[in-house]
Amino acid sequence: MILFPAIDIRDGHAVRLRQGRFEDETVYADDPLAAARSFVEAGARHLHVVDLDGAREGEPANLHHLERIAGELEVPVQYGGGLRSLLSIRKALAAGAQRVVLGTAAYSDAEFLDEALRTWSPRVLVGVDVRGGKVSVSGWTRSTQMLPEELIVRLQAQGASRFVYTNADKDGMLEGVDLDEVRRISDAVRGRFILSGGIGSVEDLRAVGDLRLLNLAGVISGKALYEGRFTVAEGQEALQVRSEAGRRPAVHARQDAESPSQNARPDVPRSQNPGLD
Repeated sequence: MILFPAIDIRDGHAVRLRQGRFEDETVYADDPLAAARSFVEAGARHLHVVDLDGAREGEPANLHHLERIAGELEVPVQYGGGLRSLLSIRKALAAGAQRVVLGTAAYSDAEFLDEALRTWSPRVLVGVDVRGGKVSVSGWTRSTQMLPEELIVRLQAQGASRFVYTNADKDGMLEGVDLDEVRRISDAVRGRFILSGGIGSVEDLRAVGDLRLLNLAGVISGKALYEGRFTVAEGQEALQVRSEAGRRPAVHARQDAESPSQNARPDVPRSQNPGLD
C-alpha cells in the first residue's frame, strides 16, 4: 500500500481544509513546492496534489505549481481539481502529472469520461467525494442524492477501474476513518482505489491495513503529516507491514507491474501507460 502525502493548493499556498469547507482553511506552507519537497526529503515516494482553486472554478488554476513540483522532485505526482475537459487533462499530464483525478465532469459528462478513458485509461482515476453519505460535486460545494456505491458501479460500467474515495466529513478532522464504510467501498470497487479523509495517527493507518483489502492501493494523508502526528517513514512502515500479509493476487500484480516514467508523454498509446501501482 502506498502513502500519498497531500499538497492542497489554494491562492498559491499549501493548505488544508476542514471537512472540505473553503471557509475553514489552515495554511501550512507559503510555497506548495516547499511542502512537497519536505515530504520527499522525509522519504515520500508518491505525492497527491489537489488544485482547490481549480475544483471551485472548474478549470485548473495551479498547473504552474504542478510543473514546478513534478519538475524538481523525482517522484510520481497525481493531480486533481478542475479537470473537466480533455484539454485540461492534456495540460496536466504535460505539466508533469503521472496520473490525473477526475471529479464532477466524470459523473455529468459520459462522453468526456469515455474519451478520457479511451485516450489515457491507466493514467485516469475518478474521485468519488462523499458528504453526509451522499456523493458531493463541484469542489464539495454541491451535494447529490446518489450513494457512492451506486456511482462507482455506474462508472465501472463505463470502463473506470481506478478511484480516489474521500469522505469529506472526515477530511482534516484527524478522527480516524469509518472502517465499515471502507469495506463497503471495497466491495463495490472491482478495480483499485485510494482512500482519503480522516487519517489522524499511525494507529488509523494500521487499522485500515488490518482490513486486508486487496483492492485498496493506498492512503492519502495531509493534515496528520503537517502536524507531526506521524512521519512519512512511520506511515509507510505501518502500511507496508500490513500489506505484506495481504499481497494482491497474481493477476493484479501482472496488470500493475510497470510504472510510468516521469517523462511519459500524455499521448502515449494506452498499452504503454501502466495502471495504478
